[in-house]
Amino acid sequence: MSAARRIAVLPGDGIGPEVIAAGLAVLRRAAAACGVELACEEFDWGCDHHVRTGRMMPADALERLAGFDAIYLGAVGRPDVPDHVSIWDMILPIRQRFDQYVNLRPMALLPGVASPLAGRGPAEIDMVCVRENSEGEYSGRGSRDEDGAREEAVFTRRGIRRVVRHAFALADRRPRRLLASATKSNALRHSMVLWDEVVAEVAREFPRVSWRSYHVDALAARMVTHPQTLDVIVGSNLFGDILTDLGAAISGSLGLAPGANLNPERVHPSMFEPIHGSAPDIAGKGIANPIGAIQAGAMLLDHLGAAEAAALVTGAVHATLAAGAPRTPDLGGAATTADVTQAILSRLP
Repeated sequence: MSAARRIAVLPGDGIGPEVIAAGLAVLRRAAAACGVELACEEFDWGCDHHVRTGRMMPADALERLAGFDAIYLGAVGRPDVPDHVSIWDMILPIRQRFDQYVNLRPMALLPGVASPLAGRGPAEIDMVCVRENSEGEYSGRGSRDEDGAREEAVFTRRGIRRVVRHAFALADRRPRRLLASATKSNALRHSMVLWDEVVAEVAREFPRVSWRSYHVDALAARMVTHPQTLDVIVGSNLFGDILTDLGAAISGSLGLAPGANLNPERVHPSMFEPIHGSAPDIAGKGIANPIGAIQAGAMLLDHLGAAEAAALVTGAVHATLAAGAPRTPDLGGAATTADVTQAILSRLP
């Protein structure tokens, strides 16, 4: 057995602890079946911690996280803590400190799941978004005074080039070798014109990839009307954030969707999470869909070199969904989180 993979577990708030507990049960079972040791350490940081201490996480939190191989995050947020506090005091500092400049979000219709797009099947909805995750519209720069506010989007050639290169390389490994770039250079004459220029430069390095730029509003419409024409999508921090929620919705439910915040060079830990929020309206009811967290766990295993264990998790999820039941309420069923978790576990060695 190889050295244990060290995972920092941040269950967070709301349904976060519920879905992360489910995810860990599945990950541990699959890892054990493949001889992979997981050493998990849990931290009770998030909005509950903020209410108790005035901070989302301790002052030395980033130094403590730096020693782990990966971070497994549930969800952050509760009604009495403003979203800009929970995001800027925890999520974005982790992403930026660990240079997790690629946010990778698969958007695929899974077997047995119905899309809200009539007549569409899994073969027609199979996309992945590569979202710039460290600068752009979420740079944090700007100011506010009594007369108004100014939000500064920061785009650097280096920042654009590295995420675009990652997206082209991914497209080059996928069967269709298609890439769509989300832009708005007709209105954003500085940042998005630069974005378009860098995309065109990087494209020359990948002659096998067919690519096209779309204005982001037209791309959103195409995801609904012609999803079968899209494969890899690359976008800025804001554009990618919006498009991936749309992609999750047309794939059946936000509860199914995983996400990864990657430091591709592996100098720092990467972070894996379901893309849904903390859903305080259903927290504690035991009905949250755990599949997004479980699929994020599969991405975590794959990133740490445990590809066989990751494949076991993915196969068990697909088999459970293809069977038609159990289904949590977001998928039209009445099953509990525990029901779905147990069904997935039953399909693992």
